[in-house]
Amino acid sequence: MEGRVKRVLLAAILASFAVGVCAYERWRTGALMTEAASNFLASLTPEQKAKLSFPFDDAERKNWHFIPRARKGLPFKELTPEQDRLAHAFLASGLGRRAYQQANTIMSLDRILLDMERGMANMPVRDVELYYLTLFGDPSPMGRWGWRVEGHHISLNFVIDKGSVSATTPAFLGANPAEVPAGPRKGLRTLAEEEDRGRELLLALDEKQRARALILDKAPSDILAVPGKRAADIGNPAGIPYSAMNPRQREMLTQLLELYISRMPEDVAEPRWTELRKAGLEKIYFAWAGGIRPREPHYYRVQGPTFLLEYDDTQNNANHIHSVWRDMRGDSGPDLLAEHYRRFHHGE
Repeated sequence: MEGRVKRVLLAAILASFAVGVCAYERWRTGALMTEAASNFLASLTPEQKAKLSFPFDDAERKNWHFIPRARKGLPFKELTPEQDRLAHAFLASGLGRRAYQQANTIMSLDRILLDMERGMANMPVRDVELYYLTLFGDPSPMGRWGWRVEGHHISLNFVIDKGSVSATTPAFLGANPAEVPAGPRKGLRTLAEEEDRGRELLLALDEKQRARALILDKAPSDILAVPGKRAADIGNPAGIPYSAMNPRQREMLTQLLELYISRMPEDVAEPRWTELRKAGLEKIYFAWAGGIRPREPHYYRVQGPTFLLEYDDTQNNANHIHSVWRDMRGDSGPDLLAEHYRRFHHGE
């Protein structure tokens, strides 16, 4: 186990460096993903490739979830040390540096859950290596293909079309425990800023604004746009709009959005920001449900014409976070990079 931890840490350092370099080379994420996928595929046996690969239009591509369950794909558990490094490089190609670190930490939390639940009956399987890579279609610079990394509290989904990243949702990260209660890692909070910045924005609102933002006294038991539902099924935005906030509050909302948008590499995040602004920042709403103080069950969402961001912390005495970014037009949305390039680099 110690050897594997060292390998994962080394892979994390190398992949984080690769992500940092990529940030300076615009429009490189699609190419980086294609290269990482090809390198990983080249390391696999025929049997492993058969587990990993599905046609692009296979129904499995829509079958996402974040609970511990059996999945289709190739689990990290079945990789050699060399394949494991290549798998982590593949994972890192789709994430910003902070999000890649979060994903690795989320995987490690299953070891803590295993210790916390030892001796309890009917507990789910906890395994830090039970995360799956799944490939849809054939990676190529001019083709259309997709991939997913998924397991307990992680579901990261991507589509690449003609070398550009055209979809990055659902993008789900969760944490259980949200704050480690005991042991050598006591106090670790994997998604701390996601919780704290949401609450800080709520507390920055005045009494009338807060009454407008509060949509329910009791938080829902989970995110509302669960697997099997579209983001658009949530309905019209609720809460308080950006247009009703003062400059400081607007900046806080922008910083909250930045946390989630920066989960993607920079050259994917930038056109997302462009799209949000074009759709109208004044049309973005912030909503809160549940308690205000830490460790009280709570929920927030930020919703605009093009996206839905949801955060929920209600389970396990409000020590169990779910957070997700969804595309309002569907989870295989338009080619954002290509559209950005067409509009801003061809004078349109």
